[in-house]
Amino acid sequence: MTRPVRSGTLPPGAVLWLHDLCRFVARWLYRPAYRVRVRGLERVPRTGPVVLVANHSSLIEPQLIFGMLPRRSAFLVKQELFVGVLGWFLRRIGQVPVRRGAADRQALLTVTRLLRDGGVVGVFPEGTRGSGDVLEAQQGAAWLVRASGAVVLPVAVRGTWRPPGSRRRWRPVVDVLVGEPFTLDVAAGRAGLEQATERIRATLAALVHAVDSARDSRAARHGDR
Repeated sequence: MTRPVRSGTLPPGAVLWLHDLCRFVARWLYRPAYRVRVRGLERVPRTGPVVLVANHSSLIEPQLIFGMLPRRSAFLVKQELFVGVLGWFLRRIGQVPVRRGAADRQALLTVTRLLRDGGVVGVFPEGTRGSGDVLEAQQGAAWLVRASGAVVLPVAVRGTWRPPGSRRRWRPVVDVLVGEPFTLDVAAGRAGLEQATERIRATLAALVHAVDSARDSRAARHGDR
């Protein structure tokens, strides 16, 4: 029987070999269905606390990012998935359940401890799946930065979402762009959180826009979108 072990960069109860195996699987899982292009991976800080923020338009982005990262990571995952065998599995690979639409203090405290131990925590600031344009953002990421002093790492993913009415393409291109990590001084109080959240949202939205512009230019030249 495999015994869960504790690591400073993953929650208690995570099984490290299973976590690493799943990262490997996620890295290659979607390659048969998509042409995945990853840029900027060298920008991922190799040490120290990191709050990774990414846009969210499908169930595929979390798995792609989880697999491509050169470090172990814990993502905040909606609580509804933590049931039965799936819930057991998600906990064993070090993922953290979070209640959507509310300030989940327990989840935030859990990942704050990971960050203070130098870990990587993934957050989708939009809070739910949508267009992935990052028009709105919740305050959880900024709260974590204020509580831990972590740097912020923006990641944009495009190509996983098929707009309603569009035709399905054979092996569509999925672009993953890692932006420049940045420090964020989050002032005290609600106003400080709001200002920091807007900076996170605007930075991530700009990165998504940059990916869209590059995809449009490439499609115009080669038709590979």
